Amino acid sequence: MYPQLLTYLLEFIKFQDQMIRTLQTLLIGKNMFEKPTEEPVNKPYRKLQVDDLPIIETFEKLNYKILLEDYSMEHGKPLKPVKRHAHSKMTVPKSMNCPKCGAPSDYLYANNGSKGQFLCKVCSCLFSDKNRFSKEAILRCPHCAKTLEKIKERKDFSVFKCKNNNCPYYLKKRDGMSSKEKKRFKKDPQAFKLRYIFRQFHVDYLPLSKQSPELPRVNLSKIHASPHTLGLILTYHVNYGLSARKTAAIMQDVHGVAISHQTILNYENSVALLLKPYVDYYPYELSDQFCGDETYIRVNGKWHYLFFFFDAVKKIILSYPVSPNRDTLTAIHAIDEVLVKMKEIPEDLTFVVDGNPIYLLAQHFFAQHDIQFDVKQVIGLTNEDPVSTESRPLKQVIERLNRTFKGNYRSTHGFGSEHGSVSYVTLFVAYFNFLRPHASLEGKVPVVNPSLSGLPTMPARWTKLIELAQQWIVKQRLA
Repeated sequence: MYPQLLTYLLEFIKFQDQMIRTLQTLLIGKNMFEKPTEEPVNKPYRKLQVDDLPIIETFEKLNYKILLEDYSMEHGKPLKPVKRHAHSKMTVPKSMNCPKCGAPSDYLYANNGSKGQFLCKVCSCLFSDKNRFSKEAILRCPHCAKTLEKIKERKDFSVFKCKNNNCPYYLKKRDGMSSKEKKRFKKDPQAFKLRYIFRQFHVDYLPLSKQSPELPRVNLSKIHASPHTLGLILTYHVNYGLSARKTAAIMQDVHGVAISHQTILNYENSVALLLKPYVDYYPYELSDQFCGDETYIRVNGKWHYLFFFFDAVKKIILSYPVSPNRDTLTAIHAIDEVLVKMKEIPEDLTFVVDGNPIYLLAQHFFAQHDIQFDVKQVIGLTNEDPVSTESRPLKQVIERLNRTFKGNYRSTHGFGSEHGSVSYVTLFVAYFNFLRPHASLEGKVPVVNPSLSGLPTMPARWTKLIELAQQWIVKQRLA
């Protein structure tokens, strides 16, 4: 009786469902359960394009100290600082200086109250805080030499545009449009880039600032493991790319050492803190061929980006920042880590990268600080232009490095924190530069150290590398 009742109920539910579909079709005029036949709108967007650097005209710089001496000799008395009223609302920031002569804030007038215009009492330079750069230099279009106009103010940069209607750059772009593109341009002008544009970065980042390395206070002698055991753990976890859980299992099953996977991660973080300053500030002997690329890693369930910059000849990883953003600021940071490792920046320095425009924007940032280098972009998988044809081998070298890292990283299934990702990448770079033999180097490691090469086993080399890093940290602290 029960199976017959169940069958009846199922049939009744199907009948009700069909009645609902029929009534909705009659009332609305179409079947609500049919999938929409229209295709999603595929609206093409304008990709970021980076133009050449502008013409930068700088003004003659004056020295306010010399001007004050000249004033004192001419008038027989010193030029007094600006006398401000006690209850005046017109204030000048203490950190502000005159962009023309460098006079401090004591010699600056708040010229028009709270509107932000200032006047230097020493050299009579009139400026505002927003246009101080225009008092230091004039940006001109490289195609028509007309002054660029600031059109946008972003978080990290300002956008300048050439608005000259007779600019050769603009005329060439406009005349090269097809009739179809011209019709679309009338409806959607934002989809096309016809005028020269320059981005002036004002991020709070000083390139080539050789700051003192952060020296960690980590005492590995307090861990409950011998140096040989620690070397074994790093060999399995880093060299062979085993996860922390598999490393813990193999230590138990093969070596009889009971250890948890969390303890292995704690060891990883401690060793990485010791090795990072040693790896970052080691005096590498570099070649003249450098390439860079970014790859994906998983951190806290979200995609992050690992930026590698690599000496393609010496096989040395020079830069490895991890960032949640694939942005210009991280590209600037990555390139700067390469530049600080050079004893002297060569005149023909070139970086080979992919087609991501952030590297060209980074090039513009360094050019604003009088640091010049060339960027060659290898675009796509096939050689469609002479630059890609010439530089493809270097791009393949950095792609090979990415695959090597992914082979080691894959077993981790991502990281639970940014700190953990940086620790693992640091250990990988230390292994790659100091411990991993390369076939292209005739079986030698990139950085040959007699203290490491004479040891017979990899755990012993890891232990010795940690000892060398500790000795280096002690010397830095004493210095």
